[in-house]
Amino acid sequence: MDALIDPLTRDYVLLDGAIKRDPANGLLNSIYLRLTVPLGSYWEAPTLGSRLYTLEREKDKVRVAKLATQYAKQALDPILESGRATSITVTSEQPNDGHLYLLFEVVAASGETLTFKHPVKVV
Repeated sequence: MDALIDPLTRDYVLLDGAIKRDPANGLLNSIYLRLTVPLGSYWEAPTLGSRLYTLEREKDKVRVAKLATQYAKQALDPILESGRATSITVTSEQPNDGHLYLLFEVVAASGETLTFKHPVKVV
């Protein structure tokens, strides 16, 4: 079982000093990697990744939140196609402080519902 990565700190999640394991057998880490890796940058899997990195210098506007949501959905489509998850809902939260947060509700193939919050840096 994979160690769980916290997308806000970009570090392993610790529980009582020990590394917490991904409760969905690597599904949350797969989502994290698909969102953080620039699309096309991994030589062995050119479809791995997202276009979220292109938004780093965008202004903190509503249209950017819509683009981020769209880019995230495109990046996570392969997880749905592989059957690891049955549904992924993406919404955005925009506090207008230079950050944009993507909120995910993922229904794993096992039926377990998981939530995930991913930051996107905007200007």
